[in-house]
Amino acid sequence: MRGFLQQHQFLLRFALLSSFMGISVGLAKFTTTLYALHLGAQGWWLAAIAGAQSVGILFMSLPVGFWVERIGPARLFVLGSLVMGAVYAAIPLLPQMLFLVVLTALISFVMPLRFVSLNTVFMAALERIGHARAGWQRGAHMAGMLLVGPLLAAAVVAWLGYAGSYWLVAAMFVAAAPLSASVLNQHQHQHQQAPPRAGAVRPPMRQAVQLLWREPDIRALAMQECAIQAIHMYYAFYMVVIAVQELGLPALGAGTLVAVQGSAFVGTLIFLGPLMVWLGPLRTVLWAVGAVIAAALLLAWASTTAWLWVGGAVLGAGLGLLQTHTLTQFAHVGARMGRGRVSGLSALAGPCGGFIGGLLGGTLGTVVGLQAVFLLFVPVFGWLGWRALHERARPTIISI
Repeated sequence: MRGFLQQHQFLLRFALLSSFMGISVGLAKFTTTLYALHLGAQGWWLAAIAGAQSVGILFMSLPVGFWVERIGPARLFVLGSLVMGAVYAAIPLLPQMLFLVVLTALISFVMPLRFVSLNTVFMAALERIGHARAGWQRGAHMAGMLLVGPLLAAAVVAWLGYAGSYWLVAAMFVAAAPLSASVLNQHQHQHQQAPPRAGAVRPPMRQAVQLLWREPDIRALAMQECAIQAIHMYYAFYMVVIAVQELGLPALGAGTLVAVQGSAFVGTLIFLGPLMVWLGPLRTVLWAVGAVIAAALLLAWASTTAWLWVGGAVLGAGLGLLQTHTLTQFAHVGARMGRGRVSGLSALAGPCGGFIGGLLGGTLGTVVGLQAVFLLFVPVFGWLGWRALHERARPTIISI
């Protein structure tokens, strides 16, 4: 056991930090939802809160990626943690919806300082720890955010009240700054040991983004990330509505459907990395999109809870396998084109997909039905599989 801990100490520290961050984010998000309802939020106020949680991420992910390359991830992570802690501590000082929306939006602008920095460090570490563990960081974070954080939130609010809950969240964000030192300082040291070549000139950000987007691999990975988060968000939010309104399940039963999909997703990220290595890039994509397509068809036509459970589990496993592949390929491309900017692009593609997934339910869901919307994802993932086959002979497809 001691030998295992020594051999994998960096990875374990990274997973613990990611899990701690995920718990704090999950606790914060769920507390914000409960607090908004406590303040009497309805209709567009709830929509404003939902939008405020992601608006800043869309604007800041790419710039932060470039800042990471110039400044290094450690300083940006610490700055983001301290600022977010201060803002969360201020939320209960003025119990008004407008104040909550404004501070929530401010937090979303600062949040990329943390997760883009951490993603960049993990991309660099994959070359040393092995790509079979590419899903560990995302899996640990998602486990904290989707499973542990929301479960803690109800108990914490009941015990400490809304003010106490927000102050606990603030303390957790501030505590993440010193806890990150053992993970981030190593990358910071490497960053300092490898300064830019003499005479090297960094292109302006806009030109660099254009050059980045011209890469076929980058576009393909961004579209994969967008599609993954779109169906993931759609399931996580609208499956509760489907279960309660259309199948008449209680809230607990609806919650278990979300937990099954989330557990399959996290479990695949953490434990099935070796399967991805064994399959190789092409077969990984084909198996993953096949599982997602099968799950989407099942979820669209399922009329019983048992089939929804099966569909959710298959969907989580397929998305987890495809996400592990995407993270690995982002790391490969980042080593060639700049990890910070590639990490920023991946952080932008995910929220874009989540926004699209949330939008589908409010638009097409009212026309064709919420379950039928799952059918719209079938051609999307079918196209991803077709593209992987079409591009299999290209030398830029990177072996694992």
